[in-house]
Amino acid sequence: MSAFDPELAALMPPAQAASSEQPQRLPTIAELRAQFDQYVTAPFRAYQEPLIPAESAYVVRDETVAVEGGEIIVRTVVPVVEDERKAFPVLVHIHGGGRCVGSIELDDYFLRKLTVDLKLATVNVDYRLAPEHIFPTAVNDCLAALKWVVQNKPLLKADLTKGFLVGGHSAGASLAAVVVHEARDDPFFSGPGQQLTGQVIREPFVIHPDVYPDELKPYLLSMKENADLPPIPRASIDRNIKWYNPPPADPRFSPLLYPSHACLPRAFVQGMELDPLRDDAREYARALRTAGVTVRHIEYPGVTHGFHYGYPAISAAVRVREDLVQGIRWLLEKEA
Repeated sequence: MSAFDPELAALMPPAQAASSEQPQRLPTIAELRAQFDQYVTAPFRAYQEPLIPAESAYVVRDETVAVEGGEIIVRTVVPVVEDERKAFPVLVHIHGGGRCVGSIELDDYFLRKLTVDLKLATVNVDYRLAPEHIFPTAVNDCLAALKWVVQNKPLLKADLTKGFLVGGHSAGASLAAVVVHEARDDPFFSGPGQQLTGQVIREPFVIHPDVYPDELKPYLLSMKENADLPPIPRASIDRNIKWYNPPPADPRFSPLLYPSHACLPRAFVQGMELDPLRDDAREYARALRTAGVTVRHIEYPGVTHGFHYGYPAISAAVRVREDLVQGIRWLLEKEA
């Protein structure tokens, strides 16, 4: 295993900078959500808050979307520009948190700045969480949000021919990978200007460890190699999966197992070297390339899963976000 990034190691609690030999009690869902808010959402929001553009530069609204069995909220941010007739590309964002924790508050401030800097509309999806809402609720909610975008282009001042992206981090990346496959095969998205044009896949989980194909087992090693590394050791991953309760081999949970990855939109993929999910990112990128999809994949040495949220000011975290913005710019270009 490579050494930790020095800046990251200096900030992590000493017990986290090395593998733990004694398994610790896993928190309850209420404890886990409180910890996520304290150690992930709060530091990232505090870092991003001074960077938020002036309120006159964008319009933010929470919209209600009807879904099977209820409703969800999507937070929309639309740029304000001098030419009121100008239309924008759209990024649909799906937050991380193992499908059990997190909310649209996590990336809210970052997306406001991204909206203004790149002149695109963003739609931040507050999908329903496990264990209260098990598989495939999160998938269905995110697909409903995608369809809502197509149906509400005037509200978003959107022109999807300029770009229709979906992406997310961690569980959000897994959900994004699922919905790009589902949308490819759904006639709803077959109309002119309704096809997804890009996917932003950041530290994804793309296959359940119990269903690794034999031919991929030599390449899917990080779940074992990095099993005890923070902030999501293997035991936490297994617990979150149990709460979500998916069939392991269902491609809507393990999107690497879709029969085909052809004809998907091009992808920007990020992975972390010391992440149990490192090889998920590698193999998803490789599967897309093999199917003829254009991919940019960046892996960051010496850092762990989602470190850039808890420690947003260190150099490696700044680079991750800078690369993310450039990756989105690339996805919005007309030529690969």
